[in-house]
Amino acid sequence: MPHNDAPIWIIDDDRAIRFVLEHALADAGFTARSFSSAAPALAAIEAGEIPMLVYSDIRMPGMDGLSWLKRARTLLPTLSVVIMSAYTDLSSTVAAFDGGALDYLPKPFDLSHAVAFAQRAQSQRSILLPAANPAFVSQSTVMAEVFRAIGRVARTELSVLITGETGTGKELIARALHQHSNRAKQPFVALNTAAIAPELLESELFGHEQGAFTGAHRRHAGRFEQAEGGTLFLDEIGDMPLALQTRLLRVLAEGEYFLLGGRDLKRTNVRLLAATHQDLQGKVARGEFRADLLHRLNVVEIRMPPLRERGADLARLCDELLDVSAAELKTPRKRLSEPVLQRFARYAWPGNVRELRNYCLRLTALAPGPDILEDDIFSFLPQLNHQPAEAPLGGDIWSQLQALAAHELAGGKQNLSNDWHAQLDHCLIQAALTLTGNDRQKAAKRLGVGRNTLTRKLGPKS
Repeated sequence: MPHNDAPIWIIDDDRAIRFVLEHALADAGFTARSFSSAAPALAAIEAGEIPMLVYSDIRMPGMDGLSWLKRARTLLPTLSVVIMSAYTDLSSTVAAFDGGALDYLPKPFDLSHAVAFAQRAQSQRSILLPAANPAFVSQSTVMAEVFRAIGRVARTELSVLITGETGTGKELIARALHQHSNRAKQPFVALNTAAIAPELLESELFGHEQGAFTGAHRRHAGRFEQAEGGTLFLDEIGDMPLALQTRLLRVLAEGEYFLLGGRDLKRTNVRLLAATHQDLQGKVARGEFRADLLHRLNVVEIRMPPLRERGADLARLCDELLDVSAAELKTPRKRLSEPVLQRFARYAWPGNVRELRNYCLRLTALAPGPDILEDDIFSFLPQLNHQPAEAPLGGDIWSQLQALAAHELAGGKQNLSNDWHAQLDHCLIQAALTLTGNDRQKAAKRLGVGRNTLTRKLGPKS
C-alpha cells in the first residue's frame, strides 16, 4: 500500500535517474510521477495538483531547478523539495536551502538515502538561508555534507564548533556561516588563540582601559567589542588557558563582561564560532578544558574533512592553486603532468590544502618548464619521494568489507548488492578521474571499460 495518496514527483532530464528513482520509490510503497523538464511540473501545480515530495535536478534545459523551486514554493509554501545535482558547490547548496528545499542530494546518491527523504517528508523542514556566495566548489561527498550543514545552521544563532586537521580551511567555514547569516553586514572578527601569548589573550578578547596594567597607555577595544553585532571566530580554542575559559563561559552565559581595569559592565551581542584541530573531549577528560564551555561551544559541530578524503577534488584544487600561484608570482601558469598528479593522489597530505598550496607555489616558482614533471618533484618536493609506491589500505580490506556486509545484512539491510555496486563504481571512477586529471578517456582505459560506460555510470554533468 502507498504511504500517501499524494504522489512523489521526479523532475530530471536524465531518463536513467527518473527510472531508478521511480522503481526505488515504488519498492518502498510510494507512487511516483516523472517529468523530463520543469515547466510541465510547474503547470501541474498551477492546475491545482499537490505532490507529497518533489525530487528536482538543478541543471536542466529551459527552467532550472532553483528557478522552479522558487516559483513552485510561491504557489505552495509548504511544498517539500529535494534538490539533486552531480556537482556540489556551496552556492547552489545554500541557494537550495534559501529557496526552501527540504534537503540537497548530491549525485550519484545512495537510493536508500533518497527514499528516506520520502519517508520523512511530512515531518522534516529545513532552515531557509539567504542567497549564496560561491566560496567552495566540490565534487566530493564529504564536502556535500559540509555544505549541507552550513545551509542548515547559517541563519540561526547557534554556536558552532568547527573541527578538522590543521590546514583544512576551518576559517573558510566560519566565514561562510557569517556571510550567509543575518549578521552578514556586520563585522566578522577572527582571533587565533594559539597565536597570542596567554598573558595578552584576555586583553585581546575583552579589551582594557588606559592604565589597566604597565604599558596600557590608551584604551584598547577587544575582539568582542570589535565584533559587536556580528560574528566572533575563535580559532584553536583548545589552546585557551583554563582561567580564561572560565571568563569566556560567563560571557556566553550572561552576555556581559568588563574591560580589564574597567568598572562599567558592557553588554555584548555577537555570535560565537570556534574551531579546533584537537580532541576537546580528551582535553576535558584530562582536566585541560571545561566541559561546560565545550557544551556551550559545541551546539552544532561541523567537521572539515582532510584533503586525503577529498580525492575527487584534488585535480580541481591543483588547477585553482596553480592559477593563484601564477598570478601571485606574475609568471606563466604551470601545468601538472599526469605522473605528478598520480603522486599527489597517493600522498597523505598531512598539511592538507595549506600544504598543497605551498607546493603549487613552490613548483610554479622553481619548475623550469611549462609542465611540472616528476623530475621537478625529485628536485623540489623531496618529501614526496619517500611515499609508498601504492596507497596503503591498512589491513585486509576485503575481510573488513565482509564483516561490514554481515553486519548490515544482520541489521535487515535490503538491496545491499545494488547499493554496494553503485558505491564501488563511484569510488573506482572518482579514483581514476583523479589520477588522470579528469580525463574520461584515460580513466575509462585504466578501469578497463568503455568511455560510454564510464560516462553512463558517472551520470550527466548536471
